Amino acid sequence: MENQPLAPTQELHVRLSEVLAALSQALDLTEGQPMGHTARACAIGMRIADEIGVHDPDDRSALFYALLMKDAGCSSNSARVCAMFGHDDIAIKTDLKTVNYHHLKEALGYITRNIQPDGSAFRRAMYLKDIVRHGTDGSRALTRTRCERGAAIARMLGFTDATAEAIHSLDEHWNGKGYPDGLVGDQIPLFARILNLAQSTEIFYRLSGVDAALDVVEERSGSWFDPELVTALLNTRIDAAFWRNLEISSVGSLVRPLEPADRVVIADDEQLDKVAEAFAQVIDAKSPYTASHSLGFATIAVGISRVMDEPNENVRDMWRAGLLHDIGKLGVPNTILDKPGKLTAEEWKVMREHPRYSAEILSRISAFSELSPMAAAHHERLDGSGYHLGLDASQLSRQARILAVADVCEALMADRPYRDSLPTETVVEIIEGDAPDRLDVECVEAMKVFLVDYVDGPSTHQSPNGRPVTAVAA
Repeated sequence: MENQPLAPTQELHVRLSEVLAALSQALDLTEGQPMGHTARACAIGMRIADEIGVHDPDDRSALFYALLMKDAGCSSNSARVCAMFGHDDIAIKTDLKTVNYHHLKEALGYITRNIQPDGSAFRRAMYLKDIVRHGTDGSRALTRTRCERGAAIARMLGFTDATAEAIHSLDEHWNGKGYPDGLVGDQIPLFARILNLAQSTEIFYRLSGVDAALDVVEERSGSWFDPELVTALLNTRIDAAFWRNLEISSVGSLVRPLEPADRVVIADDEQLDKVAEAFAQVIDAKSPYTASHSLGFATIAVGISRVMDEPNENVRDMWRAGLLHDIGKLGVPNTILDKPGKLTAEEWKVMREHPRYSAEILSRISAFSELSPMAAAHHERLDGSGYHLGLDASQLSRQARILAVADVCEALMADRPYRDSLPTETVVEIIEGDAPDRLDVECVEAMKVFLVDYVDGPSTHQSPNGRPVTAVAA
């Protein structure tokens, strides 16, 4: 049970960019985009860099990672967006991507159609009144939350200031009417200008094709976008092969050639742990009720594993699987995640899909693919009553059983929309009631041993190697 440092699990030859590109698909879901949006925007952004003559490898690397991580802060304002409109945050964000909110008529149309669509006239009027009262300051605050957290995540992963600054200023507009700081023209970092243009172009390209997308960015040249960058992008109109490649390529094959060959970062075990820890915080930021769920879940899973004398490589797997098990929840609306009452049958159907999304995302990452089955099984039960696959005892590994117990334990010890956190004694009593039919007895007993030292959770989380995990400020 001693916290011995973990030796490297294997000799790794996985690119950091491969891991981040795959994980970016979860960020796409949170922004209401189909998986692959970030990868395509990355290709467009790097093509713009080619057109304007950005050749320095350090600069290209900084831009490349900024494009991959541009939406790292996207989950942090989801709950507030949902509360502001009384509506599905993912649907709201999806709609916003195509609105030119510099035009009053478009902005008002966007607001009115997204305010609690099924609500009464009175309720809709109250929401509208509140939005108008907060005005530009409210929109600026939402964007600042997203941008500052995204930049902080980038710094947590060790990226340069140029990468972090590009993410922070992603939503600034050339005419000074963007957010969060209202920067004008050349005040906006060049890479941020490229990110903004690239992501907007990808959205309109996917919806309407090349010509329509380039027509939109040309129309917004000088208002949203740097005119010189727009001119450079327009040069690609005749390059049918480039645009066709965006349509047919997988995320991996699209992103891999874009990374500067002499700046490729190979992720070692510690780097992979940091990536998992960073994305755990992205996941947990989605809802105020999961502020540290993934870190707590992983800590409990590791604790149970150590009590059960699991091998070091299994302990590390527990840590990473615990951190990433809920990555599929980034695609679940906050109207469901934060609902204080009982979920409807349709809402439960959506909620029960999140382990499938987790499995789908993790299975695409060579460094994490082996974690996919166990991470996605955290809601499965020994009697087959769990979800999303309805697996039973004959199909659940020891690791999956540990994760199932850890998930219930952390959830009961945390605040939820419908109740406060429960005392440790009550948590143990409830979980014991599910053993041996639904939860594994040996894992439950190991959990009880671990909880003696864990009462109410640690104030500082640590990786299995004892390295403190620094939480990004909310």
